[in-house]
Amino acid sequence: MDSTPPAGPSAAATYTLAIDAMGGDRAPDIVVEGLQVAAERHPAARFLLIGDEARLLPLLGRNKRAEKSCTIRHTADAVTNDTKPAAAIRMRNSSMRLAVDAVCNGEAAGLVSAGNTGALLALAKIVLKTLPGIDRPAMAAIAPSARGDVVMLDLGANVACDTRNLVEFAVMGDVFARTVLGLTAPTIGLLNVGTEELKGDDRLRAAADVLRASHIGPQYHGFVEGHDIAAGTTDVIVTDGFTGNIALKTGEGALKLMGQLLRQVFSAGIASRIGYLLARPGLDRLREWLDPRRYNGAVMLGLAGVVVKSHGGTDALGFAHAVDVAMDMVVHRFNDRIRDGLALIDAVKA
Repeated sequence: MDSTPPAGPSAAATYTLAIDAMGGDRAPDIVVEGLQVAAERHPAARFLLIGDEARLLPLLGRNKRAEKSCTIRHTADAVTNDTKPAAAIRMRNSSMRLAVDAVCNGEAAGLVSAGNTGALLALAKIVLKTLPGIDRPAMAAIAPSARGDVVMLDLGANVACDTRNLVEFAVMGDVFARTVLGLTAPTIGLLNVGTEELKGDDRLRAAADVLRASHIGPQYHGFVEGHDIAAGTTDVIVTDGFTGNIALKTGEGALKLMGQLLRQVFSAGIASRIGYLLARPGLDRLREWLDPRRYNGAVMLGLAGVVVKSHGGTDALGFAHAVDVAMDMVVHRFNDRIRDGLALIDAVKA
């Protein structure tokens, strides 16, 4: 993921992101430390840091680069991990709500929060609403594969989806891959139980027909299966939120198991420890490649504003990566490109 601001006129512009300073397992410490990293990567960025001023001021005092880029908006209220979405909606002065409001009011071009996912999705849908032409927002994220990074959506925002939803997800995934991964013509696959054209249900086959006839038809690969995600068969994997969330959690569990097995193998005895020392350079490269911090920053696509959800347990570097994603989307006019893509889809259907 390229964290360097783009060259040209956009690089001189100033972009403001609203930051939920109190969201996450180790907030606000890792939030401010992450902004220290992000401020160096994005000199044009300004951050509206929303949270408890008494806790934020000392942290900014120790992170001078972040301090120069931040404006604090004080609130003592915060949405916790245990807060139900309905309760979060009623909390009008929480740091999360004020961050969403800042995007809605035009004070910020986007927001980043490591807080409660369900609460953030509920607030964003109610306050920001969806873009014209988008029926439902989708959650997208980047994952590693054998051929490079892959975009997958939806990851849990919508348990059940129809044909129109899947087509919208494909358009949003295409723009996301172009914007964040820098791909000029990302390939797109619909996740299915087989690759044959007759596989799957009516909604999948109908979505495939629409995509083949659309402006992204040349990029549409066809149906893909579960193993194609890790293989990197396509750059974008499109599915409903029920299947996508299961695939995501299965992949995370497989990576965790692999790490545990490697630790067991290399700690089994003296010979194994010697083997570890010999293999360490390669293992370090593998660890860097699979580092979850590189993929931190799930995006709620289709909303009338940029909303990036950082993992709640991430560290400062991971939070900075989430800011990278938000900046990429803001600088490259992500939502405008979504509107353009949907207009082309509707032109085909008309």
